[in-house]
Amino acid sequence: MFARFMPQEGKFFDLFNAHAEQIVLGAQKLVTLMDQLGGDARTIEATVQSIESAEHRADSLTHDTVILLNKTFITPLDRNEIHQLINSMDDIVDVVHSIAQTITMYDVRRATPDMKQLSEISLSAVDRVRAAVGLLHEPGKHAQDILKTCKDIDKLEGDADRVMRGAISRLFRDEQDVRELIKHKAIYELLETITDRCMSVANTVEGIVLENA
Repeated sequence: MFARFMPQEGKFFDLFNAHAEQIVLGAQKLVTLMDQLGGDARTIEATVQSIESAEHRADSLTHDTVILLNKTFITPLDRNEIHQLINSMDDIVDVVHSIAQTITMYDVRRATPDMKQLSEISLSAVDRVRAAVGLLHEPGKHAQDILKTCKDIDKLEGDADRVMRGAISRLFRDEQDVRELIKHKAIYELLETITDRCMSVANTVEGIVLENA
């Protein structure tokens, strides 16, 4: 009966870290998917399925975190911070999943160099999200490392924004097929959104560090 009132710090951080792993897995598979486009359809389908599975596992971990939050009397971080953090993390993997779905729905058969570059920047950003989240169990001790990692995410978000603007500019200048233009523009914008969502996590993490350092 009294167990539910006891601190559950380790469980929360375990859930955050497990969720971050699913984000990274989804982003890794997205990079793989970009390389596979134009190849074997069954291989592409398997990669899309892997991304969908990562998204489902991340959703389950988000649900588990919210349930634990409602059951726990003493939490290691502010309740609103926990809720905001896990949901902003889940937003990242949702966007990755949306990209895979859009590629399938639009029957995209080739990835442009800009798509590949954006997916690689996104992978770098989510890898830094994982690193920052992994240090949150001791925000005071790791404050400088966490804040530096958040600055790295901010830089990557700027890089992705610049790549996207250049890609769309070239698209409207060079692409004659309106259907291809619509498809590629949608994917460019979604790919850039991944780093936007990573920045949202970074902002939340920074707030936690500054409050708890």
